[in-house]
Amino acid sequence: MIVSFDLDETLFVNPEKIPVEKPLKFPLCRIYRDRLRAGAVDLLTWINKSDMQLWIYTTSYRSPRYISSIFRHYSVRIDNIINGKRHAEEVQGSKKEIMPSKYPAKYHIDLHVDDEISVYQNGIAHGFRVYLLKENDTEWTDKIKAEIIRIKKIKDI
Repeated sequence: MIVSFDLDETLFVNPEKIPVEKPLKFPLCRIYRDRLRAGAVDLLTWINKSDMQLWIYTTSYRSPRYISSIFRHYSVRIDNIINGKRHAEEVQGSKKEIMPSKYPAKYHIDLHVDDEISVYQNGIAHGFRVYLLKENDTEWTDKIKAEIIRIKKIKDI
């Protein structure tokens, strides 16, 4: 099973609005200024320890090296990264029609977690699963775990 997460406002959040994980120690906190949503490390570690792949699917143009490195410093393994550049090349390519900003079905992603309603609506329209994360949902990790377990049961039938 493949589970992917968006970055901005999903895993990387504004600490003035949303509780965050403890910052990385100096000097890493100066290199990696993005702050992880509280609960992210435990949830992502749970996915790492399960029989699943953990991907990042973001429209941002952060480099795969930067993305994998920040998570590695939290002891989280990222199995694959689709950033804005890769999406533009592999999904949009030379197609004349505008493709969705994210298209998890192309990569056989079983569940994508995102904060954008447009991504959720595209999931309905194009047949891929999206968990819509609300900004101040304090039970978000439990809800995502429950959704992953539900999808795994469907896949195992």
